Amino acid sequence: MTLTDLRDGFRDAEQRQCVQAMIASRLADDREPQECRYLIRFWWQLSMPYREVSVAELRLNVGQQKLDVVMELVSAIRSSHEEIDAWLSGAVQTFPVLQDHGFSATVDSRD
Repeated sequence: MTLTDLRDGFRDAEQRQCVQAMIASRLADDREPQECRYLIRFWWQLSMPYREVSVAELRLNVGQQKLDVVMELVSAIRSSHEEIDAWLSGAVQTFPVLQDHGFSATVDSRD
């Protein structure tokens, strides 16, 4: 399964940006650097026509719960704009906003 067609599945740039914001703020946890790296590559994949990340790489590097959510998103993108909206609503309820631990450490060290 290729992921290079995902950028064409959104209603508009705003919907894509909402999905990307959800990934960055609720899924890509910097305490898990390898997983975070691949989720951010997937984040890029949502707006790129070339392969930034493969499903196989996601399966190897992303935990099962987040992988399931990413694959649900891929299915939603290929189904309908309404499915993407439903995915966004579900992700908001399932995943809390992450704290940026790298930024916090930098700020704390200045005190």
